[in-house]
Amino acid sequence: MNRSHGNSKVYIEIVKQIRAMIESNGLKPGDKILSERELSERLNVGRSSVREALRALELLGLIETRRGEGTFICDFRGHQLVELLSTFILQDERAKRDVSETKHLIEIDCLRLILLKFDQEKLRNFSNWAKSAKFNDDDFFLKIVQLAQNYLFFRIWMILKDYYNFLGLNKYDAKKNDYLSLIDAIFSKNQDEILQAYRKLRKLSNP
Repeated sequence: MNRSHGNSKVYIEIVKQIRAMIESNGLKPGDKILSERELSERLNVGRSSVREALRALELLGLIETRRGEGTFICDFRGHQLVELLSTFILQDERAKRDVSETKHLIEIDCLRLILLKFDQEKLRNFSNWAKSAKFNDDDFFLKIVQLAQNYLFFRIWMILKDYYNFLGLNKYDAKKNDYLSLIDAIFSKNQDEILQAYRKLRKLSNP
């Protein structure tokens, strides 16, 4: 039992060090990471432990191994991660409701941040885009989350969006005017109007 716990701690520590190495080197999706042998030497751990950590990261879709080329970083939004976690933790109805509710809460907080960081030029460009472009709900709220300028919210929302779509939850059927009304509410700088427009778009009851 103690040996298993010890192995687990080594494995987790290796994953943490690989992540820190990726960040410190400024690597991004598509970039190549060190080989199993190089990681073993750099981290001063056994190759079997490195192999286990790399296999776990590959299973989650965070890295991929290309025969004859090496190991490369994948986009963290890869569907392997979404599908794997959905299979184990998001099957009951309560979990599905929580995904939807959490996604909505983040969108609302992003709207509050947009109001707090009000950037007239960026919002004007967003408004012009919404009026002229054909877009779906994901397209629209991706821009909302980006306008909030909070990277953690962005990453969480992206994963929740993928969960939401993978689970086949109710698709949003708002009209374009509903989206434009939300933008108008943002320009009003009135938080109550913004929340009211959002709830109307999402067909949510008032609290």
